[in-house]
Amino acid sequence: MVMATTAQSPEILAHDPLTHVPPSPGLQGFIGADDYEALVKCVHCGLCLNECPTYRANGLEPDSPRGRLYLIRAVAEGTLALTDELEHHLDQCLVCRACETACPSNVQFGQVMEAARHAILEDHAPAPRRALTSLVFRQLFPFPKRLEAVGRLLRWYQRSPLPALVQRAAAFGLLPKRLAVMERMAPTLNDQFFKSPPSEVVPATSSRRFRVGMVSGCIMPLAFAPTNDATVRVLAANGCDVVIPHAQRCCGALAAHAGDESAAASMARANIDAFEAFGIDEFDAIVINSAGCGAQIKGFDHLLRHDPAYAARARRFVSKVEDVAEFLARVGLTAPLGPVARTVTYQDACHLVHGQGVRSQPRELLGQIPGLTFVEMRDSTRCCGSAGIYNILQPDTSAKVLEAKLENVCTTGAECVVASNPGCLLQINMGLRERGVAMDGKHLVDILDEAIAAGRRE
Repeated sequence: MVMATTAQSPEILAHDPLTHVPPSPGLQGFIGADDYEALVKCVHCGLCLNECPTYRANGLEPDSPRGRLYLIRAVAEGTLALTDELEHHLDQCLVCRACETACPSNVQFGQVMEAARHAILEDHAPAPRRALTSLVFRQLFPFPKRLEAVGRLLRWYQRSPLPALVQRAAAFGLLPKRLAVMERMAPTLNDQFFKSPPSEVVPATSSRRFRVGMVSGCIMPLAFAPTNDATVRVLAANGCDVVIPHAQRCCGALAAHAGDESAAASMARANIDAFEAFGIDEFDAIVINSAGCGAQIKGFDHLLRHDPAYAARARRFVSKVEDVAEFLARVGLTAPLGPVARTVTYQDACHLVHGQGVRSQPRELLGQIPGLTFVEMRDSTRCCGSAGIYNILQPDTSAKVLEAKLENVCTTGAECVVASNPGCLLQINMGLRERGVAMDGKHLVDILDEAIAAGRRE
């Protein structure tokens, strides 16, 4: 356990911004009044410190949730200038939201951090960074066909001799380290990407009980097509008509984490429109199999709170959204399950356990599979260091966080690590490969799909 220390950057934390109250919240326009209200709930008790992966890795107060809240508040109140050093400490945050679970004051740290990053991007980021962010999150991610074209290029690249050349060049310092990490982390893309059927509806394959919408995602159809297919099969086998709107878009999570609030809001509106076309009230649930996407989507009501055309619609939409494990545990499995003779452990994805409060449901579902042996992982709720594209932008800190996670994974002696988020699976599988460990990571619905298939064979 990392003990709380007073280690800090002297120039940044030489004063305590909590010793006075500004004339008005958000006086300098750095963050809005409601985000400032969330910020000042912090009573600087320090219970968040040992839950923070970057504080545990670096031992620096500015790299803790409390320290970052100090910094954001000081900038908002105009008592501290926004410098490159300060921005570095904010960029080091994984936004894993473990601090929210630990916080007795219910500080919504993720909300505050994304507001600060939005302000930095809008008013302080250099032009090249703003241009790149706009290109990625406004010209690429909102357009499935463009993403699919990129996926096809990546698939061609993976089948060429280029990956080995990239790794060798990076080892000699000829290419950036983050490029090598990106290449190693990328999953092997399948020959076929996931696609919604022309009818946009997959009928239940057992007695119909529910009508659900499915968020297919932007990366999931390309990098985890079999998992999306498995999700549809599992839902259909448990009596669900599954609606997969063609018009849905990226949820906007990566844009929000990068500070592009406008792009994230635009994508939120597009997704609400896509599902409303089928009648929101006709859905028993809108199901998502990616923890990071789920946390973002469940925050659409906050993101669009000031939009008169969408605020109420966002609240109604969010009321229907559930993680696939959350939904299946609530309604119960009806498909017969066959044996899966495997020892597994479970990784709590940060944005599932901390962002959505879903912890027991995946374990409950795994416990219903015959022949499956479950081994609990020490510190299963600790971040793995993926955090969207954090492992690419901050490879050194990400590697420290991953190393601690792999120690706990390997200690279980399991054959398989089950998780409910693609980022976790990419990060952990990369770490296991590099360690030469004969263990792999699988999504929860892949295990459930395997059990249902085994049940049909019996």
